[in-house]
Amino acid sequence: MTAAAEGATDAKAAKPADTTNPGPAKGGTSSGGSGGAGAIPKAEPSKAVAKAATAAPSAAAAIAEKKKNEVPTKVTAEGVTLPLDVGTRVQCRWRDAQFYPVRLIERRAGQSGPQPEEYEYYVHYEQFNRRLDTWVTIADMNLATAEQEEFGPDGKKKRKHEDAHDEEHAEFDPNALREHEEVTKVRNILKVELGKHEMDTWYFSPFPPEYTTCKKLFFCEFSLNFFKRKEQLQRHLRKNEMHHPPGDEIYRNTFKGRTSAFFEVDGKKHKIFCQNLCYLAKLFLDHKTLYYDVDLFLFYVLCEVDERGYHIVGYFSKEKCSEEGYNLACILSLPAYQRKGYGKMLISFSYELSKVERKVGTPERPLSDLGLVSYRGYWTRELLAILKEPSRTVMSIKDLSELTMIKTEDIISTLQHLNLLAYQKGAYVICAAPEVIEKHLKAAGSPGVEVDPGKLIWTPYNAEKEYASFKG
Repeated sequence: MTAAAEGATDAKAAKPADTTNPGPAKGGTSSGGSGGAGAIPKAEPSKAVAKAATAAPSAAAAIAEKKKNEVPTKVTAEGVTLPLDVGTRVQCRWRDAQFYPVRLIERRAGQSGPQPEEYEYYVHYEQFNRRLDTWVTIADMNLATAEQEEFGPDGKKKRKHEDAHDEEHAEFDPNALREHEEVTKVRNILKVELGKHEMDTWYFSPFPPEYTTCKKLFFCEFSLNFFKRKEQLQRHLRKNEMHHPPGDEIYRNTFKGRTSAFFEVDGKKHKIFCQNLCYLAKLFLDHKTLYYDVDLFLFYVLCEVDERGYHIVGYFSKEKCSEEGYNLACILSLPAYQRKGYGKMLISFSYELSKVERKVGTPERPLSDLGLVSYRGYWTRELLAILKEPSRTVMSIKDLSELTMIKTEDIISTLQHLNLLAYQKGAYVICAAPEVIEKHLKAAGSPGVEVDPGKLIWTPYNAEKEYASFKG
């Protein structure tokens, strides 16, 4: 029934207008009209008047919103406008009280609101690694050295400094690298608590959205479940009965009074644990892409063992089936356990697995700065320990590869770095005098926590067996 027909019926049968609908009521009345029987419909305004009536409030609202979003500014005695723009370069105080050039990556209002002098700035020290990026205030800056971004006629910022070549991000093209840096430019989680250790994070990690506003996360050191509050972790620990990682313990040994163990964790069987491990690791790794699909990886988790249980020290992962021959995809020694020889142990253990598999292995590229130093040290110690043996009078690169399971390209690059390799008559010749070998071995340092191959109880992954069980 139309509105006109409703108006012709008895007043008692009339229905009130639908006030829940934001649109105009039937019969041309507005949603605020009575709409009852016998109601006189209002004259419909012309389209031009209606358009002007709706345009005026929206324009006023836009102006009000613009004023609301305007940031108050102030010019300092040095002639610098505050707050500083993102992209500004300036000298900033470091922990050693010296000033170094930084670039402003992000800014935020201070605790007292958007006051020009109170803004905080997230800065990148251009001479240091991104892991040292941090929040500072203008009190830490020498504003007289500020170089603010210049804009061209097209309104776009002029690039005054070209991006330096970044070996750690060699797998990214320039556009992908800019996108990666934009997404990960500011650390979202500043601290994590794992067991008895509290650690400052180094990089951004894509935690679920509900955790991005947390400055500190609390991890269970056994299950790697993470929580926003300490009380939540304590409730979890009271219910948790597992005091070690999931998976199979494949190694345990005591070295110089410290007992360590390795667990092999299948990403397909223990997906949540492995994904949480990736979230945690990404806080300390910049150059790796986080894989949510962990089914294709095996994780080898290194733990310290005491009367309270197994405490995660670090890990490395490897593909179950690598066409490129990688024996390691990602490696991390947690900051609380660094400089204790565990990083060297992780690398050594990956090659012990390769020896059991009888497969030559190499780590996935690109290597981080710390990763390259660690691997080069391991390769140096392994190769020179063989070359120094008196019985090894004749040794080829292929022989070295078969004994160590180190890829020939890695052997060549290491010996070239040590100036122990010459290229003569179309072939490589190893030139290693005993005193030179001893010198390089001393410079390579200790092997860290040594791996005892006799304590390894492990069967290599069998893809055919898993495929058969999947089909059956």
